[in-house]
Amino acid sequence: MGMCWIFGLGTLLSWNIVSTIGDYLYELFPDYHPARVLTLVYLPFSLATIAIFSYNESRIDTRKRNITGYVLFFISNFSIAVLDLATSGYGGMGKYVGVCFLVAVSGVADAHVQGGMIGDLALMCPELIQSFLAGLAASGALTSILRLITKAAFENIEHGLRKGALVFLTISTVFEFLCILLYVFFFPNLPIVKYYRAKAAREGSKTVVSDLNAVGVLLESNQQSENNVNNHQERFNNKQLVSQNIDYLMDLFLVCGVTLSIFPGFLYENTGSHKLGSWYPIVLVTTYNVSNLISRYVPVIQCLKIESRKGLVMFVLSRFLLVPAFYFTARYGNEGWMIALVFVLGSTTGYPTVCVMTSAPRKYNGPEKNALGNLLVLSLQSGILFGVALDWLWMIGNGRF
Repeated sequence: MGMCWIFGLGTLLSWNIVSTIGDYLYELFPDYHPARVLTLVYLPFSLATIAIFSYNESRIDTRKRNITGYVLFFISNFSIAVLDLATSGYGGMGKYVGVCFLVAVSGVADAHVQGGMIGDLALMCPELIQSFLAGLAASGALTSILRLITKAAFENIEHGLRKGALVFLTISTVFEFLCILLYVFFFPNLPIVKYYRAKAAREGSKTVVSDLNAVGVLLESNQQSENNVNNHQERFNNKQLVSQNIDYLMDLFLVCGVTLSIFPGFLYENTGSHKLGSWYPIVLVTTYNVSNLISRYVPVIQCLKIESRKGLVMFVLSRFLLVPAFYFTARYGNEGWMIALVFVLGSTTGYPTVCVMTSAPRKYNGPEKNALGNLLVLSLQSGILFGVALDWLWMIGNGRF
């Protein structure tokens, strides 16, 4: 569970670094809406890649897929730091295009790792998926808290924003390298991982063969009878899985759609000027990330987890009320009300996501679990892209196009 938490943290660390240093990016590119544009650059590449993987998941080597993803994260973060050093901290269209390209690389890496890891962990027990999802949220909370610390430390120093951003990129680069080492040398050797991957292989999964070979695990001949039994069990293709889990898929799509229509672009550009000044958007982003992390541990308490599929749908639909709530709070509310509302946004994002991800794959065998895990991530990424597109509607009428 600890390793899964670290892998989750490494999966979104690259993106959260970019979103958390938004104040530095706005200093470099004040006229290019970086919070919105970079999100819109990141997501299409991620979505297109995960769509390809979802269609071909049964023929893809999960081990190579995940390692490739973490290597791409490492290259992207390292290159952004090098680009900033090479340009001496100055902006310009050329540097902006370079940052956009490297953010797109991170999007491709995200599709490799997030779909690959959730599909892989879906073969195992729900606690591992929950831990991975908590790690995803922890990356945002960690970067936000570190951003507050570095902003305070460098605020009165020349080029303080830039120095803080470089500290972040260095931390992220080192951490992605750690994820590569853990996944290649340690995670496949854990007894629980060997057990579940061998079980999935007996159920017909081909995606785990490379992982098992890497640690010298071979299926015994006396397992052939179990294979024969499993071969008579009903198999479901992607179309059937979508049909059977359409409510789960729509839950993730709508949760991410509502959240990303507000976060992070609205928080950086549409909340006005307040007493907190340049600290205000950072405080809001930190509030969101911390509440998102906390809420992902709530389903661990079984009595607090929504098991009803109809209950989850009702919970997700109720979140549409957040859109007018943010509109009126931005116009008429003070900082306290906005911070409280952002806490609600984060809490109602993480909680249903964990409920869906841990509940949906339970009734299937190994190959279907992996396929459904990829489909859930595809739905999640589609909702994020939809929400980012809607986020631009907040720009209408404010004279900033």
